Amino acid sequence: MSQAVEPSPQCPVQQLTRNGLRKDDPLDPLLLPVRKPVYILLQDHERAQRLAQQLEFFGLVVQALPSTAAFLASISEYPPSAIIMDVDFTGAGLGLLLAAQVQQGLARAIPLLFFSHHEADTPTRLAAVRAGGQDFLTGSLEASSLLEKVELLTNTAPHDPLRVLIIDDSRTQALYTERVLAGAGMLTRSLTDPIRTMAELADFQPDLIILDLYMPACTGPELAKVIRHSDRYVSVPIIYLSAEDDLDKQLDAMSEGGDDFLTKPFRSRHLITTVRNRAARARHLKARMVRDSLTGLYNHTHILQLLEDCSFRARREQQPLSFAMLDIDHFKKINDRHGHPMGDRVIKSLALFLKQRLRKTDFIGRYGGEEFAIVMPNTALDAAHKVLDEIRRRFAEILYPAQPRDLQCTFSAGVVQLDEGLDALTMASAADEALYRAKHAGRNCVVRVEP
Repeated sequence: MSQAVEPSPQCPVQQLTRNGLRKDDPLDPLLLPVRKPVYILLQDHERAQRLAQQLEFFGLVVQALPSTAAFLASISEYPPSAIIMDVDFTGAGLGLLLAAQVQQGLARAIPLLFFSHHEADTPTRLAAVRAGGQDFLTGSLEASSLLEKVELLTNTAPHDPLRVLIIDDSRTQALYTERVLAGAGMLTRSLTDPIRTMAELADFQPDLIILDLYMPACTGPELAKVIRHSDRYVSVPIIYLSAEDDLDKQLDAMSEGGDDFLTKPFRSRHLITTVRNRAARARHLKARMVRDSLTGLYNHTHILQLLEDCSFRARREQQPLSFAMLDIDHFKKINDRHGHPMGDRVIKSLALFLKQRLRKTDFIGRYGGEEFAIVMPNTALDAAHKVLDEIRRRFAEILYPAQPRDLQCTFSAGVVQLDEGLDALTMASAADEALYRAKHAGRNCVVRVEP
């Protein structure tokens, strides 16, 4: 009788860093979520095992299953987060039949990705769609590209709620607006003193601002102009919320930095829909502006801005902050020997690896070329060094299919902690100098800047 294959536990560092803890933090096992496994079923089981091992470097829980019996036993006891199925698993076209059979017996379909060693014809692809397949890959399977597909299919990242700042001198009105929007799943903050607006914007980083038209300290249009003076907030939508029903005055206010005008009393649905649509669109556009197109990480300018924001917050709250710079070793040789597409794959692979291994509260950016930057809030130098060194060690184990033999890559890093006399620019400079020392120390190491 076939036995279900029990998913292997995640490595401690991956468990800790994904949940906002550092390697040397106290650990309560009850706080660690149990990630569902990903099942891989390939005609070549040894290849499936190698691929499973590679994906586990990225932090996934993966099981390569050798037979139909093992698959059926495992799926009943440990339902997976996703299935990677060879269309010819155990025989020509049998993977398609097996997947269709399993999906029919489930109350909720499991994300399914099909694979074929050769280019598949239209009937095969149609059969994959009818079996519940959500993607189809052909040729060689590479861990980093497969990870992207699995992440998209499972979409396990927690939803980041829209952030709305409400500026109104009436605390009663502000709290009522907060309750309406919070009930729709948004993260809100209210401010009754408009003079504190710029500090609140820097701290809260809202996706949208709701602004009263008439306040004792200043008018809404005056405050909108102040907000628009900063390039950082030029694209943040501003919605006026006021009892003013004179259309000319509403239009005048909108011409002074506003994007929309809602009148009090408002219908809750009208407010929620207007705010959600404008805030979501603004967030999407901002993401396109501040993200690197190849990796999806923050770009050079934005990661430095985040470092500045985090250093300001760390000083105010008296919390540690570390900043690191990473550079892929011998990257020019990789491009020269294997071509620029391989170089791009290595860059994307490291980006994915960092996103998987670091906390959701850390900020990762592509600093330029093969260089990366990481902002690590609430992290002292010792903890940052340990985490980065563990990531460095694990990244070096990843294999990239190449000729005449598979390629392995390493990176060097420099890390610094916020200290007296340092600001965002001097931290970046110090981390870069430490990275330079790591290169001259033989590469594939992490060098720290001692306080």
